[in-house]
Amino acid sequence: MNPGPAPEEGGDELPAVAPQLRDLRRRAGLTLEAAAGRARLSPAHLSRLETGRRQPSLPLLLALARTYGTTVSELLGETPAVADPIVRAGGPGAREADGWTYWQAGGSGRGMQALRVHVPQGRGPGELVRVHPGEEWLYVLGGRLRLHLGEAEYLLDPGDSAHFDSLTPHRITGADPGGADLLFVHTLLQSSVAGLCLGGATTTHHR
Repeated sequence: MNPGPAPEEGGDELPAVAPQLRDLRRRAGLTLEAAAGRARLSPAHLSRLETGRRQPSLPLLLALARTYGTTVSELLGETPAVADPIVRAGGPGAREADGWTYWQAGGSGRGMQALRVHVPQGRGPGELVRVHPGEEWLYVLGGRLRLHLGEAEYLLDPGDSAHFDSLTPHRITGADPGGADLLFVHTLLQSSVAGLCLGGATTTHHR
């Protein structure tokens, strides 16, 4: 896969991702080549992520979390010292990756992960397509969402929800210029095909 151009130097978003990615890979006992193969990335692309020369999109963070059997929170170094069943509105602030803005909406270290997400309007057929074990559930809070499941395409309005098997190739984008806001829950299952990403994840630019 073509890893695409590296982002501009000096970006300071997601500062904890690079060292966490490297540490988690080593803890999993994986070489750079083995981990890149599981995530369907080139070793050079994964190396750029681990050295901070490229920032991953949110879908790629999700894929890497599954590859290492962890959560996005741990990738970002946000795992709390004490588990708390309550996530307060004034908790950790928004994060942004490749145009997606998201807030943690559930605890870390669980069998599923909950996020509140703002998804930008789609940019075309080069958008990321994901395939991985598990299930996903989403609920549209505002705006309209475009959901591609296999060969089918759905437009979801506020109040609509979707629950699907993640082994179905899927793509999620905003359908309107203002994007869409949603609640997003996915299971964290690790397998030999976890983290399979096809398409735009390696060709989009960091924003």
